[in-house]
Amino acid sequence: MKVLVVDDEPNIRDLLSASLRFAGHQVATAANGNEAINKIIDTPPDLVLLDVMLPDISGFGVTKKIRSLGIEVPILFLTARDETQDKITGLTIGGDDYVTKPFSLDEIMARISAIMRRSGKGSEGASNIAVGELQINEDAHEVSVNGTQVDLSPTEYQLLRYLATNPNRVLTKAQILDHVWEYDFNGEMGIVESYVSYLRKKLDPLSREPLIVTKRGVGYMLKGPKA
Repeated sequence: MKVLVVDDEPNIRDLLSASLRFAGHQVATAANGNEAINKIIDTPPDLVLLDVMLPDISGFGVTKKIRSLGIEVPILFLTARDETQDKITGLTIGGDDYVTKPFSLDEIMARISAIMRRSGKGSEGASNIAVGELQINEDAHEVSVNGTQVDLSPTEYQLLRYLATNPNRVLTKAQILDHVWEYDFNGEMGIVESYVSYLRKKLDPLSREPLIVTKRGVGYMLKGPKA
């Protein structure tokens, strides 16, 4: 797997690079936001480890830029800030996970593995999922509504897939956190709400009626044809 490590602290770049290479990955590095954007465009990696506090453009700014270009590479944020709102912001704009400094290398590797599982790397036995107007091609990791393809980040895809494999069933926010993120973010349900909102903005314009239904006080349900 090709990983881009973006951090303005040389010791952190070197530590992460050495650990990732030891685990068998190819590693490139960048010391600032502009360099990161150029490398992501020129040689798209499979994953980006992205520091939030960079000297020129913040990690959030880098993410907004590449997402605006249609680049859906998975992003794991690294930051010294542990504010809940920062986590929600990072994940809502298109990040896939969030690690607070100081971190352990074991935690980094575990979160990378979780992200890549969500993105479908190395998945086997893939199939197609159809729920009404929604089609999910698991072989190609593609989603379409009424024949129109929808570009989703790996986390958005995994959330939608979880809902789609449980049509007409209400899933609690706790269930979604446990299944999709595999880390409970200390019970921060706002992350689920943000990602459901993000999905709706992409799906609802293509469907005759909203696909994801809110069951107030309980959770969310993907509405499918009744048996």
